[in-house]
Amino acid sequence: MIPVTRLLILTVFFLAPGLVMMGQTSFVSALDTVKDINNCKPPRNREIFHDYIDAAQKKLLLSGGKNDNKFTASANDEINFLVTQSLISKVDGLQCEIEKDTILDAQAKVRYLRGIENVLKFFTANIQSKKVSRTLLPEIISAYEKCMQYDKEGRSIGSVINSLSYEAALSVAKADRTTFEKNAGYQLAQDLVVLKYCQLYPAQIFFTLKDNPDVPFADSLVRTVARKYPQQLYDYAQANNKLGVIIRNIKDDKFIGTVARMAKSKSGQQYFPFLDNIVNGKMTIEQIDSTESDSVQYYKLLVKTQMDYVERMLNKDTAFAYKDLTARLEKKAKDDFVNTINGLHEETDAVRFNCIQSLSAQELYYLAVLTDGLIYTSSYTKGVYPLMMKKMNNRGDSLLLSVRFDHYRKFISQAAAYNTLSSFLSTFPGEDDANALMKAFTGNLEKTDGLEDGVDVADSYASIFETNKKLAAVVLKLVKENYQRNLGQHNERGKNIYNILNKLFLSADSANNIDLTKELGIPPVYTVPYSSLVDDKGEVVIQMFFYGDKDGMLDYNLFQGMFNNANWKIDKTNPQWVEVRSAKGKQVSIYANVPFDEETGEDDKAQKALGQYFEDSSIVPTVTINRGHSYHAETTISYMSPASRIVFMGSCGGFHLIDAILQKSSDAHIIASKQIGKRDINRPFLLLLTEKLRNGGDIDWIPFWQEFKNNAKVDGFEDYIPPYKNLGAIFIKAYKMAMGEEN
Repeated sequence: MIPVTRLLILTVFFLAPGLVMMGQTSFVSALDTVKDINNCKPPRNREIFHDYIDAAQKKLLLSGGKNDNKFTASANDEINFLVTQSLISKVDGLQCEIEKDTILDAQAKVRYLRGIENVLKFFTANIQSKKVSRTLLPEIISAYEKCMQYDKEGRSIGSVINSLSYEAALSVAKADRTTFEKNAGYQLAQDLVVLKYCQLYPAQIFFTLKDNPDVPFADSLVRTVARKYPQQLYDYAQANNKLGVIIRNIKDDKFIGTVARMAKSKSGQQYFPFLDNIVNGKMTIEQIDSTESDSVQYYKLLVKTQMDYVERMLNKDTAFAYKDLTARLEKKAKDDFVNTINGLHEETDAVRFNCIQSLSAQELYYLAVLTDGLIYTSSYTKGVYPLMMKKMNNRGDSLLLSVRFDHYRKFISQAAAYNTLSSFLSTFPGEDDANALMKAFTGNLEKTDGLEDGVDVADSYASIFETNKKLAAVVLKLVKENYQRNLGQHNERGKNIYNILNKLFLSADSANNIDLTKELGIPPVYTVPYSSLVDDKGEVVIQMFFYGDKDGMLDYNLFQGMFNNANWKIDKTNPQWVEVRSAKGKQVSIYANVPFDEETGEDDKAQKALGQYFEDSSIVPTVTINRGHSYHAETTISYMSPASRIVFMGSCGGFHLIDAILQKSSDAHIIASKQIGKRDINRPFLLLLTEKLRNGGDIDWIPFWQEFKNNAKVDGFEDYIPPYKNLGAIFIKAYKMAMGEEN
């Protein structure tokens, strides 16, 4: 056994007055039980079990990475010292107590010794996985000793386990089976660990009961969380297992019974969004069945219920499965309407928008706000928005009132992105009414859940600034007022939200000379300095990705033709890639893999070979251009340089990959299309960008975008989103940094 020095024991007694702060565990009483280790030497046939315990003690002492006979449990040296004493002195004392006990037979002594070993091993494993706090060791050892005493006396260990915290109970009851398996309270102890876990983590109750359906309190736990987690209730009620049977056998709870009935039906998911109204007798399953074969009528019923639930929320009455209803409504809006009108973008408007003609203004409103980022610009501006306003008699204020302002920040942000916000606000009775809406739009963001509303405000500003300077000034003024309000209220969350928005919005005007790196610790939003793109040799490196389908090969040939002039030199000596290097002006190199037949996989090999060449030659691309279809985009992202500061996704729907790109390169300025990627738009972008870089100029996005637009006079340009209109991602990053949440 590990020896305990006289100095350590004396030190513990000097510290004893402060031990009352340690809660349930009394370290003084723990040390009082330590035996004279010279008088408890085990017989040879049990020495090995003491050796096992010694090894477990030593492993814990070494878990801090130092061989100093100390166990580090926290940043508090006093706590560390006391926990170390519990590990050494208390455990050694228990070993002595077992050996000196004249009533216990040899088999029982081995059982209790193995129990100590298993508790220490279990504790070691679980502090590594952070399931158990390191400071709980004294409580765990004391609880084991008490359980051992109760077991020797023939008493149930259940009361001991019941008095413990979950982590301590887990560490004693679940450490091994053999020590207390024959105790009358063994099964109760196991069940109590399950109960304590469920009480601590109610969201995990159904999952836990699935693996422990025989606990006597299973149906009681189901009842406690059924209304809080109705989707989980539904999912587990469907299951063909013991928990499913338990749920379906609860007959005296109307809510649980209704969900169980739904779960047994083939159309259960169809009913689930209406759960609250069904339980409260406002709607019947038969009414829902009548819409089953008519997707339009079912969508209308979803919208009606959404509006009903929103009104109830305003009265502090949240309906069951409210979030599930919204999720279902979003899916139907996407699948049954938006995907259809997006897909018919080459048809006449009469054909394209035929499927939405029967929808009301409110139904069109939800169609728009719940498919933000998915709905094409033309689908919104030519179809959904004008039809919605027509059906609302061109009264925007009445529209928002009719939907109780549900998702209104998303609507305003979307209207700004599609340049309809000014016309929308012009439908209000007066300017004061429009300003009141914008005041609500920008206000009280500190009180909202999450950051979605703040993202909507952030995303809207660039479009407002471009199209309506007067309104932009109003928004900026409101943001400043909200910052001052939160400053006066000492609201840290609010101060950070509005400070970030204020700096982001001010930086839209270069005359303000806002340095976002200095102010917020983030790179510029509206500009990519030339200096940030050059490497140590003063060169800008661009990497282009091509793929071996028919379009990819055509694009590759056109790409080479674009640089067949005196300003550039083309090097084709490598069979797997081509290098285009500037012959005049600043040093700019464009590397592009050769697209081979996609069936052979050779283009993938070429991309990998080029990547290896970059690594071997210490070449770091800072600009990435994707010229493949949408199904190639993920490959481009996986191979692109993490140092990329400009990323152009020329594929269809590249806008939806912004998050994935930012995970690879968190400071990237991203250009992507919400709709169809077009060759006649991609080409002028590359020409303009490379000329700016060859001339050593910064990329100032607002004037750059205007020049780009003038060069790409092609239908569909409006679906390409410039980096400065992706402020939401920048806002989230800056907020996390300000709140200390950045990984």
